[in-house]
Amino acid sequence: MPTDYDGFADAYQVENEGSLLNAYYERPAMLRFVGRVDGKDVLDIGCGAGPLAERLVDRGARVSGFDVSARMIALARRRLDGGADLRVADLADRLPYDDDSFDVACASLVLHYLEDWIEPLREIRRVLRPGGRLVASVNHPLAYALFEGRYFGVERYEARHTFAGHEATLVMWHHTLDDISTFVCDAGLRIVSLHEPPVADDTPIELLGQSGKRRFISFLFLVLDALA
Repeated sequence: MPTDYDGFADAYQVENEGSLLNAYYERPAMLRFVGRVDGKDVLDIGCGAGPLAERLVDRGARVSGFDVSARMIALARRRLDGGADLRVADLADRLPYDDDSFDVACASLVLHYLEDWIEPLREIRRVLRPGGRLVASVNHPLAYALFEGRYFGVERYEARHTFAGHEATLVMWHHTLDDISTFVCDAGLRIVSLHEPPVADDTPIELLGQSGKRRFISFLFLVLDALA
């Protein structure tokens, strides 16, 4: 059974606003790797309650976003207040957009919920203009290896998390770097760069824990170009 975000969307939104991994690590890194978006058409894939979409709009982008969770989209519409085209849609299906619609696509902590990335990536490639860019963040494959003691093979796994006091189970898939490279190439995309950034400079020290480390294995960031 896939992760039921409808069941804990409100709690996830609260946690997402100020957590170390979301607010001070993943989201600032995504914005940095996306770069300038002023005047560009940007697709926010798995937009959730809309925190990334909101920042993209603030930076001058024309933003469309979708999420499989109807409750997440309701929260995002409340946040964006008509400032973005937001829809309920599933990345596992054909996307509700025309070919060559976007200059940039963002997939923030989305792809690791999928067993096979090829068809979803092909759909993303379809809606990107030639030379367009996909920036994606996923669970780092080495994080799974460190916790589970194994690396090779496609593995389904569940992770228990507490979001603003609400316990939830996330159902995800582990893939190796070799798998990821194959998915990307088969979908008509090209790897431009991979990143393992530190947390943002303004991260409150109390969020870093006793170690105070600003760099750790958590997410892998991929910058991909759409081939002509």
